[in-house]
Amino acid sequence: MANHDILDNKNHKDVKVITHFDDEFSEKINSALIFPNEIKAAQRDYPILFIKNPETGQFQSVVLLGLVAGENQYINNGWQASYIPAMINKGPFIIGFEEKEENGEKVKLPIVAIDMDNPRVNKKSGEPIFLEDGQASPYLVQVNQSLKTLHDGSQLNQEMFAAFLKNDLIEPVALNIELNNGEKISLQGNYTLNEEKLSLLSGDALTELHSSGLLRVAYFITASLDNIQRLVDLKNKQ
Repeated sequence: MANHDILDNKNHKDVKVITHFDDEFSEKINSALIFPNEIKAAQRDYPILFIKNPETGQFQSVVLLGLVAGENQYINNGWQASYIPAMINKGPFIIGFEEKEENGEKVKLPIVAIDMDNPRVNKKSGEPIFLEDGQASPYLVQVNQSLKTLHDGSQLNQEMFAAFLKNDLIEPVALNIELNNGEKISLQGNYTLNEEKLSLLSGDALTELHSSGLLRVAYFITASLDNIQRLVDLKNKQ
């Protein structure tokens, strides 16, 4: 159970966060949520797929990190990719909302909170959150950027999937893989974009997707599937 404190430079002036990835501190997940404003950077390293939120039925985009549940093949004495998804890079921090009164009206203002029960959080080793003068450390600046990416990206998600669904571009995809040792792996419940339908878009549909910037995002997503072979190669080397 998380134990979130609203972050401030008095109560957390001595708190540090371990940021490296190894056997002890690794993200034991084989996928991570990703948002539209990350896709350009992420598609160079990861396969990008869609899944449905089991509670809402809404589509979400994810990067595939491994072929087996609980296995992250991008961790090997550090994170072996040029881009780390913001959902991972934010560490033990989240954006929360605090209700305040402004000009006689109640408004919700974003605040940063830290999970004090996260095993990366301590007072002995790692990156400091605040400098001695109380200013944000370079690490916290980086975290704040990741949190902003998540906040902005979550608002873009609805627009992206609405456009893809409007043009009937989303289709289920089954990933059936056979490793060099004969082991067969089947990944179900994933979706991607239909490349043929994407290439046949024309008229207003094409113009709208292009003007919104989502046409380029769509092609990044389809191109990212080539990275599945990278995961297969890493798995074969284990």
